[in-house]
Amino acid sequence: MQDPARRWLALGALAVSMLTIGLDVTVLTVALPTLAVDLNADTSALQWFSSAYTLALAAFMLPAGALGDRYGRKKMLLAALLLFGAASVACAFAVNSGQLIAARTVLGVAAAAMMPLSMSVLPTLFPDPSERQRALTIWITSTAIGLPLGPILGGWLLQHFWWGSVFLVNVPMAVIGATAVALLVPESRALEITRIDMPGAVLSALGMLGLTYGFIRCGQEGWGDAPAWASVAAGAALLGLFLLWQRRATQPLVDMALFGSPGFRWGTIYLVLVNFALFGMFFTMPQYFQSVLGADTLGSGLRLLPLIGGLVVGSRLVDKLLPKIGVRAVLTAGFLVLAGGLVAAALLTADSGYGFAAFAITLLGVGMGFVMPAAMGLATGDLTAERAGSGSALLQALRQAAGTIGVAVLGTVLSTQYRAGLGEYDREPISDGVNAGAGIARRTGDPGLLAHVQSAFMDGMSAMMWVCAAICLVAAALAAVFTRAPARPRDSLPDAAQSVHAG
Repeated sequence: MQDPARRWLALGALAVSMLTIGLDVTVLTVALPTLAVDLNADTSALQWFSSAYTLALAAFMLPAGALGDRYGRKKMLLAALLLFGAASVACAFAVNSGQLIAARTVLGVAAAAMMPLSMSVLPTLFPDPSERQRALTIWITSTAIGLPLGPILGGWLLQHFWWGSVFLVNVPMAVIGATAVALLVPESRALEITRIDMPGAVLSALGMLGLTYGFIRCGQEGWGDAPAWASVAAGAALLGLFLLWQRRATQPLVDMALFGSPGFRWGTIYLVLVNFALFGMFFTMPQYFQSVLGADTLGSGLRLLPLIGGLVVGSRLVDKLLPKIGVRAVLTAGFLVLAGGLVAAALLTADSGYGFAAFAITLLGVGMGFVMPAAMGLATGDLTAERAGSGSALLQALRQAAGTIGVAVLGTVLSTQYRAGLGEYDREPISDGVNAGAGIARRTGDPGLLAHVQSAFMDGMSAMMWVCAAICLVAAALAAVFTRAPARPRDSLPDAAQSVHAG
């Protein structure tokens, strides 16, 4: 494509489409309390509203890229955008938890195809390397912008419209993207057609499903539930079979040799750990703001802004600190700051007020600003040019998987501790979650019940934050002992916007 205007118009439309993926990671967080009431959703259902999307995103990202290589990237991207719009409509008009979970799953499948395929058409649109780098930066930044916009936009929509509006906002963006792809993006496919590793795709998807379902069932039925642990064991076994198959397959879904690079291996581990903590925080803090502090949906979204402020500060400090003290020191310090923020969050009580919560969230943002760009640079610094594409796809898939498992495991910790703290009030619907319990207490005008429900939730949230803090302390120790500078120094550290997408 020779016309520069057409190239940049196409990129703009793709950026708008990618914005919706970032939005969908966080827009639901402020709607969870509303969904808990309107759809009679318990804690397990709330976890699945988030997990269904991220699970599908993680499971289908790798095979989606292979499908585009084989059948045409433009064709598959166009289909994914149309499916994304249709699934958004289905989410908006769901009448029960099961319908919303199913629609969110389809939404995740579409997003899993949109992300690698929209990125893979950039070399065709921008053959000049300097222009391509600018285009790539714009593309990645557009997904990151959705993270802070999600809670704010979601809160405003919930104040003025019904909860389905947080999904309908995707539809015009998907239409704009699909129109631009159809008119402006040329078709492209891989020069060497390879077979798609269907056994690998099935094993990875089923393994993730079993693992996630098992942990969510633990939260619903208790840690002693035998079917839950059977599901966890089956999921782990399937993922083990997936790894064995990847070593034997002639054309594997994942190039396992990538983990032979220390930089890629440890950078991926650090990004997985930080994503784990990030999704746990996004799952609990909006519930704390609304059910304990009494904020409305828009106020809940605005109260998450210190996270973004801390993230910007942290990422800017990294640019200056990395050349002076090295990647090991930056990562170690970043995980220690994250642990400090999580400890502060664990010390919150029903009477703490927003100020101390804002301090904890800011620390979390600073820690993420340290860890995410540095870990991304470490992971990609050892990769050769021909392995950069497969390595980046694998890295994104593992980050999404970490978010999915994070919501499942940490949500289970929260749920079990909440129910244990209810004591004599451990009965449905109060035991379904803090949103239901607080709603009943306010409707009945029972301040004693409200205080008890809030205290039980704070116990659960504190336990979750302590677990996350321990994970970050372990990560800090790993960073201090095992981190080495990449074999091939990078010219520049990835900007925070390139590293933020956690969805």
